[in-house]
Amino acid sequence: MDTTNISAPDLTKRPPRSGRCRLGGYAVLPRMLDKCRAVIAGTNGEYHFDCPLDQHILTFLGLDSDELKAQVATGQGDGEILEWIKAHATHKRSAWEIEQWSDYMQRRGPDSDEETLAWFAQAVGKFTKTREDIKSWADLLDLDDYVSFGGKA
Repeated sequence: MDTTNISAPDLTKRPPRSGRCRLGGYAVLPRMLDKCRAVIAGTNGEYHFDCPLDQHILTFLGLDSDELKAQVATGQGDGEILEWIKAHATHKRSAWEIEQWSDYMQRRGPDSDEETLAWFAQAVGKFTKTREDIKSWADLLDLDDYVSFGGKA
């Protein structure tokens, strides 16, 4: 695959955009596109495209990850990819649905089952024993990205 037209972030040097960042109103989308571009360019480091977080937005939109990846590989920018998504998503969403879903994804925390709660607490505990403000998956991802690139929790 020719990657000369891809403007990909080097995720070995900096994290992808936060899952809180939005494109077309969609939370998570810019982060997923950063990871997709980096995978195509071979600069993804520890990050993975089509991970469970990505699958949430792909399912919400009704998109196939391989089809999206092929489109991203053409070198289009975020705005062009957003237009492609609008045209090809099988689930056509209204503005209020996008806003509600994105707000939920930003607040979404671990499920109430004991195993997931324990995993979440352990993951937060790897970074800090004192931060009580880490409640959502978005909080945890932001903290992980920050600490992974030299920040202190």
